[in-house]
Amino acid sequence: MIDEKKMEQRPSWDDYFMSILQTVKERSTCYRRKVGAVIVKDKRIIATGYNGAPTGLKHCYEVGCLREKLNIPSGQHHELCRGIHAEQNAIIQAAAYGVSINGATIYITHSPCVQCAKMMINAGIKRIVYSGDYPDELAKQLLDEANIVTERYIKA
Repeated sequence: MIDEKKMEQRPSWDDYFMSILQTVKERSTCYRRKVGAVIVKDKRIIATGYNGAPTGLKHCYEVGCLREKLNIPSGQHHELCRGIHAEQNAIIQAAAYGVSINGATIYITHSPCVQCAKMMINAGIKRIVYSGDYPDELAKQLLDEANIVTERYIKA
């Protein structure tokens, strides 16, 4: 006998992966914004990433935030930061282990910047689910042009 009440209590796939994302982002070492990414294919987690310094380098909490020191506004001059974005870390993790993400969905805490958007386009990501906005209109334009589905996640 199927317990329909139990079935109704199960989270949707988007709810499930977005809740995991909240744990992933806690590894972030960024002062300004904790960002996480989870790449999923066929309802399986392929890779995760969070924003912070490259492997083996000192984190901002050890050396200070260059962006804060230079008073750089959010969404500008991404290259002036010792950290790497969560989406980039997740894509690199998949590549390092030889796992294809072509056709995958990426769950992220914020809509992507233009650099991450271009990487996702070339990596074959087909769907982006995000919870918060990031101020990058060019990223949105490129993702639309590439026919990548972007969805703002709002928990019911």
